[in-house]
Amino acid sequence: MSNQNYNYDVIVVGSGPGGYVAAIRAAQLGLKTAIVERENLGGVCLNWGCIPKKSLLKNAEVLETLKHAADFGFTFDNLQVDFGSAITRSLGIVDRQTKGVGFLMRKNKIEVIEGQGTFTDAHTLQIGSSEFKPGIAARTVTADKFIIATGARARDLPNAKVDGKRIMQYRHAIRLQEKPKSLIIVGAGPIGMELGDFYRAYGTEVTVIEMLDQVLPLEEPDVAAEVAKAFKKKGFTLFTSSRTENFAVDENGVTVTIKNLKTEKVETVQAERVLISIGITPNTENMGLDKIGVKLSKPGFVEIDANMRTNVENIYAIGDCTGKLALAHVASAQALVAAESIAGVDTVPIPQERYIFMPRCTYCKPEVASMGMTEAQAKAAGYEIKVGKFPFMPNGKAQALNEKDGFIKIIADAKYGEILGAHMVGPEVTELLPELSLAQYMEITPAEIARTVHAHPTLSEVIMEAAHAVEGHAIHM
Repeated sequence: MSNQNYNYDVIVVGSGPGGYVAAIRAAQLGLKTAIVERENLGGVCLNWGCIPKKSLLKNAEVLETLKHAADFGFTFDNLQVDFGSAITRSLGIVDRQTKGVGFLMRKNKIEVIEGQGTFTDAHTLQIGSSEFKPGIAARTVTADKFIIATGARARDLPNAKVDGKRIMQYRHAIRLQEKPKSLIIVGAGPIGMELGDFYRAYGTEVTVIEMLDQVLPLEEPDVAAEVAKAFKKKGFTLFTSSRTENFAVDENGVTVTIKNLKTEKVETVQAERVLISIGITPNTENMGLDKIGVKLSKPGFVEIDANMRTNVENIYAIGDCTGKLALAHVASAQALVAAESIAGVDTVPIPQERYIFMPRCTYCKPEVASMGMTEAQAKAAGYEIKVGKFPFMPNGKAQALNEKDGFIKIIADAKYGEILGAHMVGPEVTELLPELSLAQYMEITPAEIARTVHAHPTLSEVIMEAAHAVEGHAIHM
């Protein structure tokens, strides 16, 4: 590190799953480290996103099982459902996880600095009050290197004024104390579909509006179709290829005018509340990045190289604020690279072409998990492909779980057998995906997966069968 007399070797700005992992790894490597947080340790993922949402979805899963208890030979009368207890349970989990991050900071001797950080030069950060933590005494800290890990927030819709009551973002929707009778969700990405699934399980009438041609628009079309079929069976109303034109709020709720982009048909839908879930905006404004010359791309994402360096030599950036792939595990992977690059030890850089192979998961029922290219993307990239697809229906474990819908699809390069993509929908697929992620990373082919013995009866046998299918000889179909 530099011989300059700085307060710290590294200061990490933001304590989400990227920031706190970067701080821990830097401390492990012997660097004097501090972390700056303007709100809560753990960031959005731990406090408002991944963790509480998975807790709520587990509640929804249990409730759905109870609704189908007769399938398992159980009958009962007068089922009582307490919506508020689901929220309370999720908050308890958040509290425990937040305390766990605080423990890790103390264990690794990382100083936690509360407040909003603003650069005054490339080695100096001014700390002051934030909207979340007012009344913080101003102080200045210096460091040889900085890691920007400030994350992102929900993007606004210009024609919808978010008030947290009638028109909400995920922060509001994840902590409602009473379930709405009806809910319109604008945006059918993972957040919208997951929260919609939770509310529908508790009896809310849910309408989903998506501007693109399918729900989960970044997923393989047949995966999205499987989810849409399941959601319609649950009673969802789905509008795709539809744009919101107007939001009218009154004492009874919100009336949303929508236009079908294919037919140009205009109609209105009404609900007690609306959830806007249309993407993210990076938290990079008011940090003084322009003052120190950090290069940004629209709409404010920090530009980085494969080692997470910005164009300013001593400034690194990771996570959602880089605009690479807004997922907690991607931020954590970037964090290791940034800390190791700063410490000058061996690391594993992440070039742009690796991001498409990062795991992507949606935790609604049925679950969705994918990595790599879709069929269309592989063909557009010039590959001749082989595709293997196998359903969960014949699988003994899926039958035992009473979760028989869905499939696993593997896309491979016909010439070399290289795995180009994996697309999964069905029971526990978010837990099954790592086998295919590892195979792709280690250049293991479907033929080799097919000949790897998978325990019986397990859901993982569907991966084996899909791998056999790539080679043209699935056994149980």
